[in-house]
Amino acid sequence: SRKMLRLSGWSVALALTLLSGPVEGLKEGECEVCVSFLGKFYESLKDSNANSADIEKELLKSCSDTKGKENRFCYYIGATSDAATKMVNEVSKPLSYHVPVDKICEKLKKKDSQICELRYDKQLDLTTVDLKKLKVKDLKKILDEWGESCKGCAEKSDFIRKITELMPKYAPAAAKARTDL
Repeated sequence: SRKMLRLSGWSVALALTLLSGPVEGLKEGECEVCVSFLGKFYESLKDSNANSADIEKELLKSCSDTKGKENRFCYYIGATSDAATKMVNEVSKPLSYHVPVDKICEKLKKKDSQICELRYDKQLDLTTVDLKKLKVKDLKKILDEWGESCKGCAEKSDFIRKITELMPKYAPAAAKARTDL
C-alpha cells in the first residue's frame, strides 16, 4: 500500500501542476508595459498575415523610436541595438499566429521576470499640476518625454519656463485648460 500512497501523491502533484498552469494568467496591471506596448504594436501591423520575419523587422523599427519604460522593454527582449539577449522571436513568432498579447507577456515573464516588473511612470495631469511644487527631476522628466532638453537651465524656474513655453506644442489641451500660462 506504500506504493499506492506514493502513486496517489504523485497524481495529486500532477493534478496540481495541471491546475496551476494556464489558470494563473497575469494579474491586473502586471506586465503593463509589455501588454500595452505589444498591444499597440500588434494594432499597428498593417498586414495581419505578416510572417514572423516581417513582424520582427517591424518590431525592431518600432523599438528604435521608444523612450523610457518601453525602450527598457525593447532592451529586455533584445530589440534594441545595445541589447545583450535576443528574445525577439519569442514575440514575433507568436504574434504571427495571433497569440493574445497577454499570453506572450506571460511567457516572456517566465524567461525574464524583469519584463513584467516594468511599470509606466504615473502620468502627471498637466492641466492641473502645480509645476512649482514638482522636483527638478520631475520637470526634466516632462521635457524628456517630449524629447526636449533645457540647455542652460540652472534654476527650477528655468525648467518651468521651458515647459510652459513648449506645452502648447506637446500638450495643447493642457495648455488651453491652464489659466496660469
